Amino acid sequence: MTRISTSRPSSSRPATVGKSGFALGSARVRWTGRAEGDLGLTATGPVDDRRRAAHAGPWCFLRQVHGRTVHVVDRPGGVQGAEGDALVSAAPGVALAVFTADCAPVALASPEGIVGVAHAGWRGLELGVIEATVDAMRRLGATDVIGVTGPCIHPCCYEFGPADLDRLVSELGPDVRGRTRSGCPALDLPAAVRVSVDRAGATLVAQHRACTACSAGWYSHRARAETPRQATVVVAP
Repeated sequence: MTRISTSRPSSSRPATVGKSGFALGSARVRWTGRAEGDLGLTATGPVDDRRRAAHAGPWCFLRQVHGRTVHVVDRPGGVQGAEGDALVSAAPGVALAVFTADCAPVALASPEGIVGVAHAGWRGLELGVIEATVDAMRRLGATDVIGVTGPCIHPCCYEFGPADLDRLVSELGPDVRGRTRSGCPALDLPAAVRVSVDRAGATLVAQHRACTACSAGWYSHRARAETPRQATVVVAP
């Protein structure tokens, strides 16, 4: 498992990682993929067994709606299926999860043991879901918040409507404008996360290098119209 300290990096560009596990300060982050099976809300079969294989304790998770609602969790398993797109907690040992198949999962932690996780698609980023999550962590007592982005779609595969892209560039800045491999306008989702984390006053220390659309190891709604979801789980110390 890669370990990252809570000190701020010397470079503004976050590191890239390609492993399934990550140590974010004293918190632990786990990413699942196709090999672990569907872990989303509509999953069939022994989904509880599949979730326990990734983390044995009770999970907290949401019915995600591409918004900015953040839920505060006070105990392991305390929120399951509520509507929203982010979870935060100061409770020890709590496991917070989001399910994705192209959107960016963002895990957050602070030296005080406060953790958060956000489901960040383009609509959520436009609405400020990252900023809302970091604000909720600070209300719980977090100081130096750091984060890592899990596997998500990259600009090489994310052709985007020019009008929507122009609006996001106006809101988030020119770094979020990209091009697909074929030269079409694209949204750079990892860059949009970086901008949002920075605006929230937090530090993105690493980003997973995988593009969910490029790699058969991940589920992708955009590239393959897949309905299963992988999970990102952040576990508090």
